[in-house]
Amino acid sequence: MKKVKEFLKKRWYLILIAIFVIGFFINKSNIDAKAKKKVDSYKVKREDLKEILTLSGQVDASEKATLKFQTSGRLVWVGVKEGDFVKKYQTLASLDQRDIKNRLQKYLNTYTIGRNTFEQTKDDNIDNQNDLSRSIREEAKRVLENNQFSLNNTVLDVEYQNLSLEYANLWTPIEGIVTHISVPFAGVNITPAGADFEVVNPKTLYFSVAAEQGDVINLKEGDIGEISLDAYPDQKFKATLYYISFSPKEGETGTVYELRLKLDEKAEKLSLKLAMTGDIDFLIKQEKNVLSAPSSFIKKDSKGDYVFIGKPDKKVKKYIDIAQEIDGKYVITNGLQDKEIIYD
Repeated sequence: MKKVKEFLKKRWYLILIAIFVIGFFINKSNIDAKAKKKVDSYKVKREDLKEILTLSGQVDASEKATLKFQTSGRLVWVGVKEGDFVKKYQTLASLDQRDIKNRLQKYLNTYTIGRNTFEQTKDDNIDNQNDLSRSIREEAKRVLENNQFSLNNTVLDVEYQNLSLEYANLWTPIEGIVTHISVPFAGVNITPAGADFEVVNPKTLYFSVAAEQGDVINLKEGDIGEISLDAYPDQKFKATLYYISFSPKEGETGTVYELRLKLDEKAEKLSLKLAMTGDIDFLIKQEKNVLSAPSSFIKKDSKGDYVFIGKPDKKVKKYIDIAQEIDGKYVITNGLQDKEIIYD
């Protein structure tokens, strides 16, 4: 007995730890037992229900163009710089036209010679055909045809050089801001793929989003959404859906469709830039002042939809009528009263 008392005196903390551990497990068992007996309940109430579809997108422009020269050459003049506003059909840059003009003049001279040769051959053969044999007349005919083809080819060469002269000037088909110039300085030799000018019309900005096939069916042209731009987080803007693509976007992992929205006047007055990002919310469904219950509380059997009422330990089936589901809750049209308790 004495040894036991000495052991307890020296090892009292072990007894305390053992008591604590035993108490912890007893308490946990009681909590788990109560949790098993507990039944989830919900008080039916009248409320406003709405379902919001949120899509992410960015600012884009319907009028934007990447312009390139059609021919190679030496860049002799660049008349704009990035940030400049240009008018429609304004010339942006030019290639050295001396070589093209010389070649054009050469082909014009060749054309003149060919034309004179053709006329001379025609005079030499047509006027004397009655005095020639049949074989010689056929030969003369072929000579005239060959001269005609040569003349036609010369005309095509002249037209081609004339087009090259026109292509030596690069002009914009739209008005807008010059956003990029790959070769901003004159005096370098370029190829069609090596020099490009980008022009964007800021008056044609819109908000572009991509919607999955399950979401796009809930939208139609004319729908109005509320936009929140990342660049202006404290402001909200309205946007009207005016375009829904018929075919899905290429290069996407899933089947998504492009939506285009016109920004309201408030947003158009902002200093918007291409590729600015943001989110837009569409109100897909809405019901005001209706009885509702979470979908998890509503069951279904061969007779119809029902819920459990009564008491947690004595639940009773009650059949009800429901309408559409909005944001995880069903609209109750018949069978339940306001503030009535239902159980899972």
